[in-house]
Amino acid sequence: MNIENMEAFVYVNHYGSFNKAAEALFLSQPSVTARIQTLERELECKLFDRQSKQTVLTEDGRKFLPYAEQMLQVLQKGKQKLQQRKKAPQQIRIGCTISVSNYIIPEILKQLRARYPEVNYKIVTATTDQLVHKLLNREVDISFVRKVMHPAIRTLAFYEDPISLYVYDGHPFMKTGKASIQDIQRETLVFFECGSLDWMRIHRAFESLEQPPDIAFQVDNVVTAKKLVLEEAGIAFLPDVCVNREVKDQKLFRIHVPEVAGVSMQISIIATKEDCAVTSDFADALTEGFRGAVLL
Repeated sequence: MNIENMEAFVYVNHYGSFNKAAEALFLSQPSVTARIQTLERELECKLFDRQSKQTVLTEDGRKFLPYAEQMLQVLQKGKQKLQQRKKAPQQIRIGCTISVSNYIIPEILKQLRARYPEVNYKIVTATTDQLVHKLLNREVDISFVRKVMHPAIRTLAFYEDPISLYVYDGHPFMKTGKASIQDIQRETLVFFECGSLDWMRIHRAFESLEQPPDIAFQVDNVVTAKKLVLEEAGIAFLPDVCVNREVKDQKLFRIHVPEVAGVSMQISIIATKEDCAVTSDFADALTEGFRGAVLL
């Protein structure tokens, strides 16, 4: 009996949808459907009721589910035993988004090196979706990403970075240190889309206006967004951790916007649930190292 077919069966049951299961497995929906059909032919029974609006287990499906889950768990434990090492791995492959790579990782790697002198570090930069894929394919050991939900992934809350409006030296908003959404509407904006769910609050605030804001530049790279503000091309909402140095050097200035107060970018550490204890300990060390760096 093909283990991939049973995996598809467990995932479809977990998500209640062939589409969502296909996305989680990085497969097409027809591929997942074919795997379920093959398994049903082998078992000579129907596993799912496809007549209802939701995909639900049949009576035979409910009977078979615990055995399928048990077989997958046994396989995962077997893989884990084979992959475990008696000592820490010689290299940890860390996946991270551009912002984390530029502004967070450099602050803590020195401390981690002191704690794990036998470990070397490989940094892989990509988007959150790409890093989830790389993690599941074992191309990285651990990743810093936006919060994600996946049955095969362990998520550890790492850092919540406030997002604030920043302006260049000499901007009129510096007189009061605050601005309303209506005030910002009349300004040239550099719009950095960080992907945070809280980021939608900024979108909704602008949607409440009669006229849309003047978004002259829309970028997906925080360094580019920051440089555009430094060049006085516009103003931008940016994660605080990315502009700490410029604020300290009085090149950029934080402006309070009451309508979007409390907006933040949430960063999590993710690893596969079947990873060895060394990876989990390393994730805890990353958190401790970053907190120590922030306090320095």
